[in-house]
Amino acid sequence: MIALAFIDLDTQLLPDSLTLPLLWLGLALNLGTTYAALPDAVIGAIAGYLSLWSVFWLFKLATGKEGMGYGDFKLLAAIGAWLGWQVLPLTILLSSLVGAVTGIGLIVIARHGRNVPIPFGPYLAGAGVLALFWGETLTNLYLGSF
Repeated sequence: MIALAFIDLDTQLLPDSLTLPLLWLGLALNLGTTYAALPDAVIGAIAGYLSLWSVFWLFKLATGKEGMGYGDFKLLAAIGAWLGWQVLPLTILLSSLVGAVTGIGLIVIARHGRNVPIPFGPYLAGAGVLALFWGETLTNLYLGSF
């Protein structure tokens, strides 16, 4: 995840040579229910990919522009494969919030152009790591506030 975050920051690419093995390793480890039950991991991989793929296409249809790359879909699919579908809402929420705050900060403070892309992979990777270690606690904290 650290390597993917820095590669994305540097090149704005999440290489298949890292994301796809990460996805398959997550599924393989969960054959023994290491982090999630295998059905939850498979659904997590599918839902992770399709959720960002759907956002990509909705944004492209609405604006005519590509809002993110395919590597982001694969990285979220890998997170879902490792941790199960249950962590995906938390991962998307955390990565989107931090990404939005960072993006707004870059635009306002650093005069970063609005049309200059900001890589999303580091935010997904960070949110995935947070979900791994504190996912249940964060989810309970969030749901307990309602």
